[in-house]
Amino acid sequence: MNDAVRDAAAAVTRRLGGRKPKVALVLGSGLGGLAEAVETPIRMAYSEIPGFPASKVAGHAGELVAGTLEGVPVLMQSGRFHLYEGHSPATAALPVRVFATLGVDTLIVTNAAGGLRQTFGAGTLMLIADHINLMGRNPLVGPVEPGEERFPDMSEPYDGALRALAREAAREAKVPLEEGVYIALLGPSYETPAEVRMLQRLGGDAVGMSTAPEVIVARARGIKCLGFSIITNPGSGLSNAPLSHKDVLEATNRVAGELIRVVRGVVRRLPR
Repeated sequence: MNDAVRDAAAAVTRRLGGRKPKVALVLGSGLGGLAEAVETPIRMAYSEIPGFPASKVAGHAGELVAGTLEGVPVLMQSGRFHLYEGHSPATAALPVRVFATLGVDTLIVTNAAGGLRQTFGAGTLMLIADHINLMGRNPLVGPVEPGEERFPDMSEPYDGALRALAREAAREAKVPLEEGVYIALLGPSYETPAEVRMLQRLGGDAVGMSTAPEVIVARARGIKCLGFSIITNPGSGLSNAPLSHKDVLEATNRVAGELIRVVRGVVRRLPR
């Protein structure tokens, strides 16, 4: 492994004190409350982990939280690294490479997203069935990292069996759950109405500025992935309201409890 992954993994391993996480979760904008559900937590500020930059986006705490959720050892990334902040794809994917080094076999990614499907209002919870990476960047470019495939199969980036567990968990929790395609753009500007119309024609149901880099690296490492988007607003041109990050965080906070119930139900159903 490269020096950045080795050094970061060594620092996290020391803090874990023998704990071996099975599931890692990446928490999107405003979803840090999920970390509060972790039992016997160990909190690691990014400043304690070599190569992890400080989180500078509102709604991203900037820490790893290790512990148990529904009796399963987990590691949560509360605050991700976005390409629009100027981070390289390698930095955006660094946490996932650390998770793989620690032995994680399941990755759950969450994000806040704009709705492209006409029926998606603010507060819709969407299970990600597939994604389209329009960031113009791929974290696998360059020398092949040890343990990664040069040409990973992306025919099922979001595991079908895990998606079935998510639907089952949502039914049990009585949480409405849509399913659709997530489109990842570089950002940080929101999409224009013309861009939203283009993305709809490409087959997208939600649009955001994250997630694809983490999932691509996870699949190259053989980690199974599950993803959720909280639709915080209709895309530009689909309503008369202007878009703001403040509204994104408010919408996320309203739905976060439902997502937490579904995620807990998924983790509870994972094979032990």
